[in-house]
Amino acid sequence: MIVWVASFPRSGNTFLRIVLHRLYGVRTSTVYDVDGVAERLGKDLIGFTDRPGSLPEMRAADEPHFVKTHRLRDVEVDEEDRAICLVRDGRDALVSWARQASEEDPNTYEDELRSKIRRVSTGGTGSWGTNVLSWLRPSVPHRVVLRYEDLIRDPHATVTPIIATVAPALGLRPEAAIPSLDELRGHDDLFFRRGRTGSHQDEMRTELHQLFWSRIDNQAAMALLGYPKPHDDQVPQS
Repeated sequence: MIVWVASFPRSGNTFLRIVLHRLYGVRTSTVYDVDGVAERLGKDLIGFTDRPGSLPEMRAADEPHFVKTHRLRDVEVDEEDRAICLVRDGRDALVSWARQASEEDPNTYEDELRSKIRRVSTGGTGSWGTNVLSWLRPSVPHRVVLRYEDLIRDPHATVTPIIATVAPALGLRPEAAIPSLDELRGHDDLFFRRGRTGSHQDEMRTELHQLFWSRIDNQAAMALLGYPKPHDDQVPQS
């Protein structure tokens, strides 16, 4: 059985993998040939494991195999596959991704952000809105939505009912402890950056905010997730 750990980049996927590892002893592989996050932060911290076989072989197994992906829900995903669909306000996710992409040269941040908002690829990661909609439509019980803001507020309380749905045979580890953001920053304070909601408010200029909302896919995904479109007087001015 495959359980996808699916999200757009910088939506909390790494923290979710850490939580799964700490609470359940779950080790996650990825859909990619190289797990750059595990290489950067450490395989034991993330709970990384190599894929034990092909996706069809993992799908046919009795035990659950958790597989991270930032890709759109595509042909590699079977309609019956289970998934944890981790979602974050698209503005926050894009700001965080652009910050990560400009770590070596912070002066490129706004160019990175503009480029990531404008993504039009229909394969791979795609744009933020297209990515989210691919996993959430149609709505089915075995693809469970997890919100970033809920995950960081109370990871234990939000993750345990989701695992009860997608992998009910798993049991909680006794004395499980989830690291705090400060502890994780001790590993890498650039990767584990602000760790909060609403970071776009002081990191996304008016022009880029308007560019984000100009996309029909972003509008549809934000509405589906219940994030209201702000009035012009609510858009951060800069």
